[in-house]
Amino acid sequence: MTSPQQTPSADPAESRTIVHVLRHGEVHNPKGILYGRLPGYRLSVTGQAQARTVASVLSAHDITHVVASPLQRAQETASPIADAHGLTLATDDNLIEAANDFEGLKVSVGDGALRRPRHWWKLRDPFTPSWGEPYLQIAHRMLAAVNAARVAAVGHEAVCVSHQLPVWTLRRFLQGERLWHDPRHRQCGLASLTSLVYEGDTLVDIVYSEPAGASDPRVTGA
Repeated sequence: MTSPQQTPSADPAESRTIVHVLRHGEVHNPKGILYGRLPGYRLSVTGQAQARTVASVLSAHDITHVVASPLQRAQETASPIADAHGLTLATDDNLIEAANDFEGLKVSVGDGALRRPRHWWKLRDPFTPSWGEPYLQIAHRMLAAVNAARVAAVGHEAVCVSHQLPVWTLRRFLQGERLWHDPRHRQCGLASLTSLVYEGDTLVDIVYSEPAGASDPRVTGA
């Protein structure tokens, strides 16, 4: 992705700032579970290559701030970008994966936990949702993280590394769309960028790109 040109300005209220919200790369998940916030889930070999690819694509960008979710896969995705720009990687808990009651279980359609009647009660409300962190809460914390990054990089570019559901929820919120959705239709591939372009405090554009290539949002372990 080629970012919009920066317009130098001494006044932060008139500065163009870009916050790239990056989904982490592919994760090593041989058991195919929903790992959520569980510790120890690192990038796969493919995921490491994806992280390096994004770092290479962003190497010519005016990035002055890199921040990531505290989870290992996000930290590993962010590190090559921070290193390429000589920056210290920051951590923001607001970028963490969404809480989910099915964490640690298999949740593929027709497989695992979703076939067990004792779990069906958790599926009663797809709009909040009933099985995990409310979408609106996710949107608000993600926006707080983006705003903090925008202030830290005012007049330049920042990278925030997070996870698929939080990134997609943030985008739908900013676009004024309903937050509940079909997960199979998320436009948020592995190592994809959802770039938020600001003029001062005003969001003027959202640009989506897949510098590491396309991926299927339905694949367990991504």
